[in-house]
Amino acid sequence: MLDSLIVPLLVTTDLPPEADLAEFGELLTDATRTLDRQGSSYAAFLAGKVFWLDSPGSAEAKGGDLRFAALIGYLAASGPSHAAREVVADARRAISAAVDARYGDVGAATPAVMAIRVKDVRERTPSPALFVETADALPELVAVAKPYI
Repeated sequence: MLDSLIVPLLVTTDLPPEADLAEFGELLTDATRTLDRQGSSYAAFLAGKVFWLDSPGSAEAKGGDLRFAALIGYLAASGPSHAAREVVADARRAISAAVDARYGDVGAATPAVMAIRVKDVRERTPSPALFVETADALPELVAVAKPYI
């Protein structure tokens, strides 16, 4: 069995009103495939659901302002000596860099990336949200995370 840590995770950021949720979810899951800490890298797997936090049309009603999007899910990190705080910090750096590279030119803010309670994943994820997961992740990590999803 693979040594790993599972962290319930919330990611929120603002996106352009025309942004595609599936693309946003793929961006997050791709960004977290491999995480880095102090020159060392380790495999990770992110699975969850993406959704808008505001209502459709709200950005257009406010003159084209950015819309708020979120992902709630689970991040599985490989390795025996991880602490949740460190894994979340590593994910925050990777996700922030990816969001900035993709949406920074439209003024998207740095994403909030935080650990949450397992109960919050179940209670706060809207049912029509779109499921996303890291493609081509380490199969052992996928197997470890699947019972949580």
